[in-house]
Amino acid sequence: MNSPNLFAELKRRNVIRMAGLYLVGAWLLTQVASTIFPMFGAPEWLPRIIVILLAIGFLPALILSWVFELTPEGLKRDEEVPPEQSIAPQTARCMDRMIIVVLVLALGYFAIDKFVLTSRRKTALVADTVPNESKSIVNAKSIAVLPLVNNSGDPSNEYFSDGLSEELIAVLAKIPELKVIGRSSSFFFKGKSSDSASIGQKLGVANLIEGSVRKQGDRVRIVAELINAADGRSLWSETYDRELKDIFAVQNEIATAVADQMKVKLLGQSARPEAVISNQNVAAHNAVLQSDFYFQQQTVESVRKAITFLQEAVRLDPNYAIAYAKLSQAWRQYAVSFAIDDAPAAYDEARQAADKAVSLAPDLPEVRMTVGLHALNPALDFAGAEKEFRRVLQTSPNNAAAKNALTLSLLAQGRLNEAEKACREALSLDPLLTTLWYNLGRITLATGRYKEAEDTFRKGLELQPSASRFHTFLATLDILQDRQAQAMANAQRESEGFWRDYAIALVQQTLGDRTASDAALKDFIARDATGGAFQIAVLYAARKEPEQMFKWLETAYATHDSGMVQLAITPFFIAYHNDPRFIALCQKLNVQLPATAAK
Repeated sequence: MNSPNLFAELKRRNVIRMAGLYLVGAWLLTQVASTIFPMFGAPEWLPRIIVILLAIGFLPALILSWVFELTPEGLKRDEEVPPEQSIAPQTARCMDRMIIVVLVLALGYFAIDKFVLTSRRKTALVADTVPNESKSIVNAKSIAVLPLVNNSGDPSNEYFSDGLSEELIAVLAKIPELKVIGRSSSFFFKGKSSDSASIGQKLGVANLIEGSVRKQGDRVRIVAELINAADGRSLWSETYDRELKDIFAVQNEIATAVADQMKVKLLGQSARPEAVISNQNVAAHNAVLQSDFYFQQQTVESVRKAITFLQEAVRLDPNYAIAYAKLSQAWRQYAVSFAIDDAPAAYDEARQAADKAVSLAPDLPEVRMTVGLHALNPALDFAGAEKEFRRVLQTSPNNAAAKNALTLSLLAQGRLNEAEKACREALSLDPLLTTLWYNLGRITLATGRYKEAEDTFRKGLELQPSASRFHTFLATLDILQDRQAQAMANAQRESEGFWRDYAIALVQQTLGDRTASDAALKDFIARDATGGAFQIAVLYAARKEPEQMFKWLETAYATHDSGMVQLAITPFFIAYHNDPRFIALCQKLNVQLPATAAK
């Protein structure tokens, strides 16, 4: 039989139509199976078996189509069908309609999968993925300490259970082989009803510590349990009934037990809470825990309360190095963030507390952190700050706060590649810490990756919608991309106070209304000249008035303005990077200027 006759015979016997119908149907079946089976927990090999069976069945289906033909009496062998009984044309039309129906179903499924199911899968993936750039296999030696539950029946004891949780995190973070999630990410789940598997997946850890604290009178009961995050299986648990005077030993006992269960070798001597540097004055230690509770809230009132409790701690125990270090950090934070009109006095209090901490315990990691933070602000010694933070990380390699501080010191020096690496390492340890997303956003903005920067700032806002400065930087991105209306909308969404005033004034300088921009600048200077010299310099840069810009930059340098850490990454200064005055200022601060290209 020649080729044309063979092709005609294949068509007459509906072999070609059968092949098309079979392939389309097989494709649709495999697509549906790959989507539906996982929903019911079907084994992974089942879809593969279906594909293999469909492939095997293709040739027999063609043979059957060749051998048999549909008649009013049913299927008959082709040679048994008289020509007058053959209904091949009707069969062909029927099969054509079937092919069309199957194709429509296939296209419909493809559209739903493409525009609905795929989108949902991506959304679910983002929601359940550790907020890092890439997700790897969870390290078996990784752990998160969830906030211990206050079972005392008295909400005022909340600080005590929180404090124990934080100190346990700090002790475990000293174990080099153990990945320990930072405080902010662990406390994100406080009071929330999430299962262990979901928490473990979001934090990227294999193990969790859960427990409770019951504080009554001078006694405390602590229940701690180490569980497998994936299935909630208990790996170890213990109950500690102690007098409060033994609280230091209890913390060390729990940390050591957990470390043994994780089969991780401790660094050097047995891990011992840094608070033991004091004379174990329980009342002083209690005051430190209360200060930690308020300091984490990061409002002007809460930081002032933290300072008050720390002052009480050092009064009760004049040799409590940790308390002095934290007192110094609290005063410094107050100066940087809230004491716009009285920053010098706050910095002076911070310096005195830091000096006392160094005299008591110069090698303590918390003390070195304090020294590094003071080198950053107000000293503007960015290289010195970097040295201190690296020193802390030598003894506490998993200290997310130290990695975040290292990020700031590198960012201030203009070493953005190193800063980004440190920031992403910190995110792996504390993925829900809002400050880290803020710093990563500033780095990506400075390197011209505007879309990535915007996504990063919005991620930070998702974690903490009321956080300050995020909307200011979103407004900055809008200005850089000529989105004036959106820029003003973002500026007005900024939290009330200094940062909203600055954001609105900044947008006003770029709208082209000279009268309005002059008025906004004048108002900002009248209100915030004392603590906002750096921001005033940025406003003049946005106005393209370099003489005034450099005048205010010199003022910011002379007054040790905390904004100087952003000198290398402020986009409005790019036009002046080659100006001798800008180069000279960078040299005084040992700042290198990064290359910037908008994308």
